[in-house]
Amino acid sequence: PDEEIYVHQPRGFKRGSGTEVLRLRRTLYGLRQSPRYFFKYFTERLVRQGLTPSLFDPCLFMTSSMIVIIYVDDILIYGKNVDEIDDFIRCMKTEDVALNKEGTAEGYLGVDIQRDGKEVTFTQVGLTKRIIDALGLNSKLSTAVATPADKAALGRDLDGQPASGNVNYASVIGMLLYLGHSRPDIAFATHQCARYTFAPKQSHEDALKRIGRYLKGMLENGLILNPSDELKIDCYPDADFAGLWTRDDKQDPHCVHSRTGYVICLSDCPVLWISKLQTEIALSTMEAEYVALSASCRDLFPLIDVTKEICSAFSLILPDKTNMHITIHEDNVGTLILGQLEPRRMTPRSKHYAVKYHWFREHLIPRKIKLVKIATNEQLGDIFTKGLDRIAFQRLRKMLMGW
Repeated sequence: PDEEIYVHQPRGFKRGSGTEVLRLRRTLYGLRQSPRYFFKYFTERLVRQGLTPSLFDPCLFMTSSMIVIIYVDDILIYGKNVDEIDDFIRCMKTEDVALNKEGTAEGYLGVDIQRDGKEVTFTQVGLTKRIIDALGLNSKLSTAVATPADKAALGRDLDGQPASGNVNYASVIGMLLYLGHSRPDIAFATHQCARYTFAPKQSHEDALKRIGRYLKGMLENGLILNPSDELKIDCYPDADFAGLWTRDDKQDPHCVHSRTGYVICLSDCPVLWISKLQTEIALSTMEAEYVALSASCRDLFPLIDVTKEICSAFSLILPDKTNMHITIHEDNVGTLILGQLEPRRMTPRSKHYAVKYHWFREHLIPRKIKLVKIATNEQLGDIFTKGLDRIAFQRLRKMLMGW
C-alpha cells in the first residue's frame, strides 16, 4: 500500500510483550482500503495489455475488438472470437492476475443468460425461489396474483399493526432489489416496500408477500431482449403526482411527494429503469412530470456518451457523425412544451421551477435529442410510478419485457 497501516496482533499470535502492533506490507481482506488498492492493481495491468479505460465508466475497458467489464472481482470479457479472449487471459496471468475462465456469460453475477439467435433472456430463478421460501409462500394455499402491487399506494400506516416478525423484511427487500436486474416489472412494488424497512407494519409485510405471490406465478420468467437493427436510444419518463395524498396523514409532508419513474431502452432493449419518490414537493402534475423528465436526463446523457464511446471503438459509428436516433417520449403536453429549448416558454405557474430542473434543455439540440409526444397508454414509464390494473399492467409488461 502507498500508506502505512498498523493493526493489532491477531488472536493466538503473540510477538514481543503482546502490546506491539504490526505494520502491514500489503493490504488484507476486510480493510477499508483494500477494494481501492485491488482496483488500482487490476486496472494498471489491464492498461498494460493495451486496454483503454472508458472516459465515462471507470469499470469499462476497451480495445478495437474487446470489452472488459469489472464488477469487484468478477470480470466479463466480450471479444470477437474465443482465441482473442484466451490470449488475453494468458497475458493477464503473466501480470500475476489469475483469471479463472468460467465459460460463457451464463450465471454472471447470479443472472442466468440464455441466447437464442439475437434474442437474449435474463432470468434469476434460483433467487426467486429463495424469496418465495423466505416469505413462506411454498404451500399450495398461497395463490398467485396477476400484479405485484395493489392499485392504492402503500402508505406509512403509522397506527397499523406491527409486522408479525415471521419474515426477515430487510433480507427479502435486499433480495428483491437484486432480482430487479432481470425483473423491472417489480421495481415499483419493491421500492414501495423498501421505504418501510426500518419499522414495517403488517400492511407492509402483506404488500411484500403480494410481490412474492406475483413472482410465484411467474417463476420462470425474466427479461427478454430482442434488439432492433437500428441503433437508437429511447427514454420514457413519467410521474405520479402526490400519489400518497389519500394514503397518509394529510398533515404529513411525505404524502404529497410525487413519484418519478422512467426506463431507458437501447435498440428497443431496456437497459436502465428507476422508480423513486421525488425529493421536493411538486405543485402540479406538469411540475412533477418536468422533474421526472429532468431526472431521466441525468441517466440518459451518460448512457449516450458510453454508447457512442463503445460504438466508436468498434467502428460502428463515426466519431464526427451521429447516426444514432435519440428520443425522449413524454405524455404530458405542458411538460412537452416547457421542455423544448426553442421557443422558450415560461409562465407564471412554471417560473418557480428550480434552475437544476431546466439544465437539460441546453443539451437537447447539441445532442440531437428529440422530445416527442406519446400516448399515455404507450408510456412505458407508467409501470414504474403507480399500481396498475391487470390489463394495463400486462400490456406494458409485454411491451417492456417481451411476455
